[in-house]
Amino acid sequence: MQGMFKPIFKEVELGRATVRETFKVTGVGTIAGAYINDGKIARNAQIRVVRDSVVIHEGKISSLKRFKDDAKEVLTGYECGIGIDGFNDLQEGDVIEAFVMEEVKRT
Repeated sequence: MQGMFKPIFKEVELGRATVRETFKVTGVGTIAGAYINDGKIARNAQIRVVRDSVVIHEGKISSLKRFKDDAKEVLTGYECGIGIDGFNDLQEGDVIEAFVMEEVKRT
């Protein structure tokens, strides 16, 4: 019976980062130099970009780097470079929120 229902998903926030600086990289696009304020930013997470309390983009992370090395996740208190798939309009002060969608078990 449970297999007949559509799955229900809930959003679980992983963390938030503030864009401190932006870098234009030829062939890649705009990379956000960001500081992780709380939680963590994970490479496989979905993100939303918030500017002046308004969500301006939702998408996926295309690259996540700590110094020059690729990273799977970056934790609170660290800086990193974040590339966003198909979005280059990043500005200093933007907030990047990372989240995942988890399936809710029906009982």
